[in-house]
Amino acid sequence: MKEQEFRALGRPMNAPSKELDTFPTPEHVTLVRFTSDELSAFCPVTHQPDFYKLDLEYVPNERCIESKSLKLYLWSFREEQCFGEALASTIAKDIVAAIDPHSVKVTLTQNIRGGLQLTAVAELHRKSA
Repeated sequence: MKEQEFRALGRPMNAPSKELDTFPTPEHVTLVRFTSDELSAFCPVTHQPDFYKLDLEYVPNERCIESKSLKLYLWSFREEQCFGEALASTIAKDIVAAIDPHSVKVTLTQNIRGGLQLTAVAELHRKSA
């Protein structure tokens, strides 16, 4: 069996990356869930930083996302300007592009700002053939 090639895992990385490494889904894995409270981006209007809690859940098809590359991917948003709703949608679409899961659900909960807390959910499901 050929050893898996990863761009991030096992290498020193000190910069964000939009590339998501993947690997074959192990037998019997039916759900993958990641959570993080280290996601941030900038408001495109006020240019103030927004901090988010991310809940990413997907039902894998043939491939899974490698976690270090996901961390570097999330880091890549720190300098980007976007609303939370657009950020949730972008992450969901990028996961689908990387691994074509049966379904993906991205929930972003923004830290309270101005007395309001935003939660944005983006879900995508595979179309049946």
